[in-house]
Amino acid sequence: MKIAIQGERGSFSHEAALHMVPTSEVLSCARSAEVFDAVLSKRAQAAVIPIENTLAGPVTEHFDLLLEHPLFIHSEHRLRIRHNLIAAPEVKLAQVRRVLSHPVALDQCRRFFREYATVEQVPFYDTAGSVKHVVERREKSSAGIASRQAAVEYGGRILKSGIEDDSKNFTRFLLIAPRQRWAKDADKTSLAFSVPDEPGALFKTLAVFALRDISLSKIESRPVKGTPWQYVFYADLKSGETPATENALRHLREICPMVKVLGVYKAG
Repeated sequence: MKIAIQGERGSFSHEAALHMVPTSEVLSCARSAEVFDAVLSKRAQAAVIPIENTLAGPVTEHFDLLLEHPLFIHSEHRLRIRHNLIAAPEVKLAQVRRVLSHPVALDQCRRFFREYATVEQVPFYDTAGSVKHVVERREKSSAGIASRQAAVEYGGRILKSGIEDDSKNFTRFLLIAPRQRWAKDADKTSLAFSVPDEPGALFKTLAVFALRDISLSKIESRPVKGTPWQYVFYADLKSGETPATENALRHLREICPMVKVLGVYKAG
């Protein structure tokens, strides 16, 4: 099964894909929009995308792309983010003067940079890409910060593992595909909806779930492209395909201009 990911092979998305579909072949894409295009054009059968991180928050672009495209969530996986300092095989820690990585990864390793205050932080386009860069160029004074998978992929040497500041650093990944497939053991529903511009609209919307004892594990809003000051709400319900959920969605469609079910799946 070919799985599209954003970023280089060896990225955390690659690692998540191997957890979710162990036999998968990864198709690396430069941009998130290309990931969705790869699935819709059938160059890949599915995609694995990050949707939120416990420290950095939501990946807002992916919320927007899920709303725009006919792709649906099949499953989720919560990946523990472990940052590793990786260099070319012959490089030692004492030689490192520059560390390359994605700005988010650099920011999540502040304690390391306080300990090694003379080491320069160099923002790079991708975590795994930083390892690919320093290993292929055999840079003697540089290293990258990335997943263990990146070291495996490019033959790098892990100089220091677990350099992230927070051990509770997790990213939630989604497996998405063109067809709707609601899991039989599903206990989670993700949806997007808009509300009418009238007093109490959001209150009435949330009451649809409260009246049926359906809990929400997440809700957030995103602006509607091309329509200033209009918003779409994204919500995760702690409920699968049950009579209560079906009734709630039926009620929701009566009062909301737009409702899209993004997936019904097993919580990760």
